[in-house]
Amino acid sequence: MSQELERVYTIPLGKVKISQSQHRAVRAINMIREFARHHMKVETIKIDEELARDMWARGVRNPPRKVRVRMSKTDEGYILVTKYTEDEEAKVTPEKETKKVSDKVEEPAKEAPAKEAPAKEAPAKEAPAKEAPAKEAPKKD
Repeated sequence: MSQELERVYTIPLGKVKISQSQHRAVRAINMIREFARHHMKVETIKIDEELARDMWARGVRNPPRKVRVRMSKTDEGYILVTKYTEDEEAKVTPEKETKKVSDKVEEPAKEAPAKEAPAKEAPAKEAPAKEAPAKEAPKKD
């Protein structure tokens, strides 16, 4: 089992608010453990110190509502839960996508103003006609 299994999850922690205010951060940590047990099918779970500090950063009463984590299964047989960072994956993907998106955006932008110009003129003609009867009605009263 030399290959590590690694997954990224967003864990909802909204149910933490059900518990008493003095137990919320502790419950958030326990909810992360339960989530990892359920999804990774391993009993031994270790939570990274940085993630634990993030849970306790705003105090025991106000843990975050959701947290994005990376769960990786190690060779020793336990799950290591760490805070997710987008540094490695985000740098590679956007460069390729931005070129494709910019090419597609330029072509419709040239065609779109020609179609939109007549559509804007038609509602402008209808709007003054509606305003004129509304002004006459208060004068009759």
